[in-house]
Amino acid sequence: MALPQPPRLMNWTFAMPFIPPASSIPIRQAIASSLMALALAGCTMGPNFTKPAPSAPADWTSWRSGDASLHGAIGTDATLPADWWRAFNDPVLDELVRRGFAASPDLQTAALHVAQARVQRGSAAVQGLPQINASGQVSRQRQSEHGASTRLLNVVSSSSSGSDRDALVKLLSEPFTLYQTGLDASWELDLWGKVRRSLEAADAGVAQQAALLDHARLSLASDVARNYFDLRATQRKIALAREDITALKERTDLLSARTTGGINNHFDLERQRSELQGIEAQLPALLAQEAAQANQIALLLGERPGALGDLLKPVADAGKPALPDLALGLPSEIALCRPDIRAAEARLHSVTANIGVAKADMYPSIRLGGGFNLESYRAENLFDWASRAWSIGPSVSLPLFDGGRRKRVVQLRELEQKEAAVSYQQTVLQAWQEIDDALNGYTAEQQQNAMLAARLDSARAAFDLASARYRGGVITWLDVIDSQRTMLQASRDLADSNGRLATRYAALNKAIGNASESTAAKAN
Repeated sequence: MALPQPPRLMNWTFAMPFIPPASSIPIRQAIASSLMALALAGCTMGPNFTKPAPSAPADWTSWRSGDASLHGAIGTDATLPADWWRAFNDPVLDELVRRGFAASPDLQTAALHVAQARVQRGSAAVQGLPQINASGQVSRQRQSEHGASTRLLNVVSSSSSGSDRDALVKLLSEPFTLYQTGLDASWELDLWGKVRRSLEAADAGVAQQAALLDHARLSLASDVARNYFDLRATQRKIALAREDITALKERTDLLSARTTGGINNHFDLERQRSELQGIEAQLPALLAQEAAQANQIALLLGERPGALGDLLKPVADAGKPALPDLALGLPSEIALCRPDIRAAEARLHSVTANIGVAKADMYPSIRLGGGFNLESYRAENLFDWASRAWSIGPSVSLPLFDGGRRKRVVQLRELEQKEAAVSYQQTVLQAWQEIDDALNGYTAEQQQNAMLAARLDSARAAFDLASARYRGGVITWLDVIDSQRTMLQASRDLADSNGRLATRYAALNKAIGNASESTAAKAN
């Protein structure tokens, strides 16, 4: 519907009270006018929101970066499970995630934001409903003997005697108690869709906060898993460091005996002692790191420091987790499911609807109003039918001049929409980058993990061969200890890689936005 540009000169309000006479013709006219106004209420200002359609490749490999040898690990026939942390078959991790979804302060804050958005949505919805107010008042009053009523009395009773006028003035100026009560009702017609656009923006706000809640769940699951894997890796380093210290102590004792017997010199012994002291010096830092990582997990779960000591105590090394193969589906189906993209889209929807709210504010508004009141200076007569007073009729507010304020508000809302559109595009691009980085890191770690596992197998075979040669008298026990330490170092490197592989798997699931509300409910 074509509309003229609204004037911007002055802001006038025309009130047209309607008091029906005995005839019913004006009542029918008022009803017809109201129906005409309601017919105009179908207009909606501002642009309609169109869901953005970001570009996506036909297959993932066309948008991949990095070494082409990493691309072959990507499949397109399935998706990773939403409860991806269960792939590790670790009951402790499952329990940590469950507790996090139930008691995390970050999730509670995000859930409260959703509740606040829903309340704001309810507040926007009632703007289109009639407003009804009840009032009551009791006041003690006295009229001035020289006020407007006295002036009117002078004009009306100019022919009366002075004594009669004075008596009447005295009567009017006597104090009296006035009792008042009644109901007032008003309803602003949504002619230009201001209420509808406000409700649309509020709905988008709810969707945005719900997406941010999903993002908080996703971040929590990923952070809990990452810190848990780091903790287990640190505990494994502590165990291997203690094994290495034991082996070094045994080797130092042997060198000390051989030095005493004149077989080795003191240089070899002191060098061995220096290496032992270096390994022993690493242990306190590892223990402090273990405590800090446990406290970080407790913080994520809303627990005090040390509250998870029994749950996070060291366990036997489980080795490489049995992680599923990568099969992520089409890229567009992956990235657009991310909570941050859904939140950016909802924000774009909200600011687009707010343009309509600002434009509707530039046009006239019509409010239907009425009131019914009872008024009496005697309490016993307050509820008599003769004490009634009522009015009904529309009022029109026409914005004529505001110094360009409303126009600037529209310009501001349009600029906010452009900013939200740019932010949405940036969020999508960042999603592709994070997914690509996570895929490259995960597949590269898989290859490195396989190489380190082969290295450990070789080191273990060399240790077994050295032990056999020692039993045959071919080599000394020092050679066996050196072979054992080589195997321990290979075990340490593989343990680190296993921890990084698990962490990169968690980062990959976070990158693709893999943790929904239903997943959180299942974990609970």
